[in-house]
Amino acid sequence: MRIVFAGTPEFSVPCLAACRASGAEVVAVYTQPDRPAGRGRKLTPSPVKQAALDAGLAVEQPESLKDAATRERLAAYAPDLMVVVAYGLILPRKVLALPRLGCWNVHASLLPRWRGAAPIQRAILAGDAESGVDLMQMEAGLDTGPVLLERRTPIRAEETGGSLHDRLSQLGAEVLAEGLQHVLAGDALVPVPQPDTGVTYAHKLDKAEARLDFGRTAIALERQVRAFDPWPVAEATIAGETVRVWAGRGLDVAHHATPGSVLAAGRDGIDIACAEGVLRVTALQRAGGKRIGAADYLNARPDLRTAR
Repeated sequence: MRIVFAGTPEFSVPCLAACRASGAEVVAVYTQPDRPAGRGRKLTPSPVKQAALDAGLAVEQPESLKDAATRERLAAYAPDLMVVVAYGLILPRKVLALPRLGCWNVHASLLPRWRGAAPIQRAILAGDAESGVDLMQMEAGLDTGPVLLERRTPIRAEETGGSLHDRLSQLGAEVLAEGLQHVLAGDALVPVPQPDTGVTYAHKLDKAEARLDFGRTAIALERQVRAFDPWPVAEATIAGETVRVWAGRGLDVAHHATPGSVLAAGRDGIDIACAEGVLRVTALQRAGGKRIGAADYLNARPDLRTAR
């Protein structure tokens, strides 16, 4: 079986490895064009491109899949199956119809909940109890295709966007490997249409969402802090200084203070009043600095130690 793989970020790399380990032939890897990165804004290959080059695979980086020449080049690889994992480009109908077995997508949510670009972070923000990965047969709609296989996992109380990302990346590789094993053995996978109810959309993250509003509940802010670790990282003003908030815990503590005011500050953290409850900030970052614990921050802000 000839596979064309399409993916871009680190999330996709284990799935590329699963394709290579399956016994199928990965004839080409499609990934986004190199982008500027780092302080020098040097053009940098995507993690998938780097993994493909290390494996000696052919790499294609079109800006779009809409033009006829790009589709002809893809067709020349004669793929039986195209596997798409966080590629970042829309696949036109003509591309979806090219492979004999169509196109598969590994999506990091339990469809139809959280279709779209940021399902991992949206699940944490919403307080979902579980997440997972779906192996989906792609069609023209946005993440609307029937589900072939699914793996579920609980969202832990301390889960961050980064930790859930890493777990779902591995689960995605496992469910893809299972699907490929079935097809290579000649077993048909049964596509299960997504239900019409329970549809939600995981819109792309915006850095403006990182700002903490203490007029919200403490538990909502805790979820925001966890979901936005490692990007875009929550931001707040604490006693007049704007900082990035890397870790915090929502406490069910009654108070009559103005939201945003510091109630207490010590080695355990900095307690900030919310509309309901208290957010205890335990790790933060000053402008131009690095991530530090609350105790180290208070060494530089002794004025907060007396706050009550």
